[in-house]
Amino acid sequence: MRTLDRESWQTAQTAHAARVDALTEGHRQRQHRHEAHPVEDFLFTYYPYPVSRLRRWHPGAGVRLAGAATAAQAGWRHYRVVGDDAEVDVAAFLQDRLSTVRFVSELLTRTAERPAQLGCLGLHEWAMVYRQSPEQVRHTALPLRLGSAGTDAVVETHALRCTHADAFRFFTEPARPRNAVQPTRERQVELEQPGCLHATMDLYKWAVKLAPVVPSELTADCFELARDVRSLDMRASPYDVRALGYPPVCIETPEGKAVYVAEQREYAARGAALRARLLAVLTALEPAQRQ
Repeated sequence: MRTLDRESWQTAQTAHAARVDALTEGHRQRQHRHEAHPVEDFLFTYYPYPVSRLRRWHPGAGVRLAGAATAAQAGWRHYRVVGDDAEVDVAAFLQDRLSTVRFVSELLTRTAERPAQLGCLGLHEWAMVYRQSPEQVRHTALPLRLGSAGTDAVVETHALRCTHADAFRFFTEPARPRNAVQPTRERQVELEQPGCLHATMDLYKWAVKLAPVVPSELTADCFELARDVRSLDMRASPYDVRALGYPPVCIETPEGKAVYVAEQREYAARGAALRARLLAVLTALEPAQRQ
């Protein structure tokens, strides 16, 4: 247990709120105007976490906040007051969330042990619109860059290698048999691998689920990486996102394939570092799990 003096933790709390406000400014403005952005708002629809949850600052497990007995944290779930201070109540958290802790720990450990599979080319997005009419696709406001027939041809001339259960569940029925594996929730620990864009974005989900034992700076780092990954996800998709200011990654060409793999490799490396930090938090909880 280490202690942060009042000035230090209040400064960290203010800095975190300012960082989140900057990262989410566009989303919050669109919410006010009742508008939606198919790229930038994805993290708030795919993951059901409002900005307020991301903005809330937690020091993480093992940190005592000096003079916080009357601060907001003292009344938050899974916190406890110790004299004039407040801290995360690890025992109470584990009592409520032990199964989640163990699942996420196993998932992240097994994922980190596997080599990154690169070169899936983001074809999961193409498989989600395979053999659909323009009225059936998810983002009806965005045209398909190659049209319906051209999109179908890309799927039919490339190998589908999606390993992510949540991405695979949105495949169209004709696309499912074309995939190399059939990912399910039950096979998630078995199949998830660190090159997957969705597995990398999911680091944000796991960080939020593990609050308040995960420091909010780490959660914000995961969110920022997820935003960057989502950009590649849509730039390499069959949708034409040029009108939104995103240059396409034309994965049907050799040049586009090279661009995709290079960016995928970069995001996998960033994801590996964040995955290791999340696992370090979970490892630190193991002594408390045995009590």
